[in-house]
Amino acid sequence: MESAHAHRKDEHLAVAEAQYRKHPPVSSLNDIRLIHRSLPETNVNNVSLAVEDSRLPFDFPFYIEAMTGGSQKTGEINEQLAHVAKTTGLAMAVGSQSIALKEFEAIKTFENARKINPDGFLIANIGAGHTAYEAQRVVDMIGANAVEVHINVPQEVVMAEGDRNYRWIESLGEIITTSPVPVIIKEVGFGMDASTIAQLEKIGAQYINVGGRSGTNFAQIEDQRNRDKEHPNSHAYLYDWGQTTAESLLEARIPRGNATILATGGIQTPLDVVKAQVLGAKAVGVAGHFLHILLNDGVDALIQEVTLWQEHLPKLYAMVGAQKQSDLVHVPYILSSELESYARQRGLQSDYTNLN
Repeated sequence: MESAHAHRKDEHLAVAEAQYRKHPPVSSLNDIRLIHRSLPETNVNNVSLAVEDSRLPFDFPFYIEAMTGGSQKTGEINEQLAHVAKTTGLAMAVGSQSIALKEFEAIKTFENARKINPDGFLIANIGAGHTAYEAQRVVDMIGANAVEVHINVPQEVVMAEGDRNYRWIESLGEIITTSPVPVIIKEVGFGMDASTIAQLEKIGAQYINVGGRSGTNFAQIEDQRNRDKEHPNSHAYLYDWGQTTAESLLEARIPRGNATILATGGIQTPLDVVKAQVLGAKAVGVAGHFLHILLNDGVDALIQEVTLWQEHLPKLYAMVGAQKQSDLVHVPYILSSELESYARQRGLQSDYTNLN
């Protein structure tokens, strides 16, 4: 019989998919409109989709974001995702490996991703509050090329068995300064503001995933897991907590250090990938959308979807006048009235509309 922690992994998967079916995500990047220019003077055949970063040498500007692992069922999902990643050449992050630090049987549910995809770019995953030694263990477990350290205070607050100590900066700094592979500090879906990004940069963070609201909602997932019959959905007032992906990317545009910004949260289309890059993200993680296709239509259908995105992205780059990633930050755009109001009230830099 599997442990309560392993059962939690299965519950996360089931509730996330039920949530997706009942309320399909609406990307916050819909609040951004790219300005059409009729003469882009580009050639689709000359477009490079490569991420311009020597330590994250992705061939494509999107990757399979962390989802699962830790139980037999979720281990099988990891194997399927690894097969998709190998077939399509995508980078892939595994779900939180914290369970595998405690339960030997859980290790294989993560390391199988490396066995299936021996030459792929794999990203390990561990929660904030762990030590640098534990971070190295999860990297070694799957021969990872990078490691995500996820921060998730609202999820822990709602989770009945969640952590109650959120003093994480010191341990994050130790992981960042000692890790031999790139460390990505990742929010799990509640977004980031400029001050958080500044805090992370101060302790040496070179890669930050702003992980905005509008995708998988872990506050809602944990509330449903609580099974409080007397007070069902008692944390419903927190379901819209945090900044959206679009808002978080605007926050990241405030003059700051040199950290590379990544994004995830409600990504639904190749156009969402491009919009996120226009706002400054180097690469975009996709979780819920890919998981929904995998669970409902299978591995081949997900491979077809990923391939479609890979075929469409060069066309979208060329359409907005970009031949490579660094060109995208010069693409003009406008914001919806609501998002523009957010930017104005937050005092974000006045050139967020990229009028150049």
